[in-house]
Amino acid sequence: MASPDRDGVVHTFLSPGKINLSSLPPLALYVHFPWCVRKCPYCDFNSHEWKGDRFPEDDYLDALRADLERALPLVWGRRVHTVFIGGGTPSLLSARGLDRLLSDVRALLPLDADAEITLEANPGTFEADKFAQFRTSGVNRLSIGIQSFDDRHLKALGRIHDSGQARHAIEIATRHFDNFNLDLMYALPQQTLEECRAEIEMALSFAPPHLSLYHLTLEPNTLFAKYPPALPDDDTSADMQDWIQERMAQAGYEHYEVSAYAKPNRQCKHNLNYWRFGDYLGIGAGAHSKLSFAHRILRQVRYKQPAMYIEQTRAGTPVQEEHEVGPHDLPFEFMLNALRLTEGFPVHRFVERTGLSMTLIEPALGEAEQRGLIVRDFERIAPTPLGLRFLNDLQALFLRDSDD
Repeated sequence: MASPDRDGVVHTFLSPGKINLSSLPPLALYVHFPWCVRKCPYCDFNSHEWKGDRFPEDDYLDALRADLERALPLVWGRRVHTVFIGGGTPSLLSARGLDRLLSDVRALLPLDADAEITLEANPGTFEADKFAQFRTSGVNRLSIGIQSFDDRHLKALGRIHDSGQARHAIEIATRHFDNFNLDLMYALPQQTLEECRAEIEMALSFAPPHLSLYHLTLEPNTLFAKYPPALPDDDTSADMQDWIQERMAQAGYEHYEVSAYAKPNRQCKHNLNYWRFGDYLGIGAGAHSKLSFAHRILRQVRYKQPAMYIEQTRAGTPVQEEHEVGPHDLPFEFMLNALRLTEGFPVHRFVERTGLSMTLIEPALGEAEQRGLIVRDFERIAPTPLGLRFLNDLQALFLRDSDD
């Protein structure tokens, strides 16, 4: 049951507002697991090294259930199409703990019978030994953080596994999962084009249904930002990117998002929902939510520090920040996601997901088209290869337009 004060908040969300949505978008669930064995120097996610003998698994699972129960009035009557358990390193959960988590989710939310349920996993032996148990619990898609098959590069990235463990983890995954993703990075410290090619060929040798190939970037507030490593120059990085796109196409993978490649019908449904400006309920330390109502769109952020999150959830207040996304911000927020897709988006989706008229973004669309960053007709708008290469510049056009 929702508390009286929460009922009042929900009533506010359902009251008339500044936008009008004709229908609500699909809904996904994101569950954040905040702990890892060691923080990688490039990582800017909400992850925390666990210094003790064992992280407080039961306390955290209690908090996740309480968080989800408290959020239910915001999503009454809506089915959940995908579940993504990310981190951190959620494969550090015990098999019993993961089973409890997914049992709680099924008990509280109406899941699609064929819902995609993804778990992020690291290739360490401790995690890989539990892959079969994760499958039994209901996980039907793994996303394995390989990052590199080269021991020298793994050491430079601060990873705790070696190349042998990476290959072994993939072999175990293929025995239990017909749907899995491999995360790899390129433009690594002192990496050559030949080394990049060898990494991709090794990944392809396992015939993964999905590959996420990320250009290493130096994110603010990371160790790499404070102590920058020697990275390949821009020309070498561009050569790597061009070669990857050509090689992946030859291997039969669709480049459907900036960093994502998939075999036919193996796109990540959960991430597609983000990029199509769908809704998602996020529970767990630092998790973000985007929830639509008939006349407004709500964003939430949970408390980031795990101990604080557990404490605040026990007190009935897991949400640290909550705000309504106004009409001036919606165009940029929509484009921030939709323009990551190589297929772009149908025109009607902008209207359906924002409740706004296309005329509001016509000046930005016109400039983007004039600069060769998008192509469009009456039905669809999509980034060009140039637009994908300079995606930040393309998205920024809509930020400027929304401030006018």
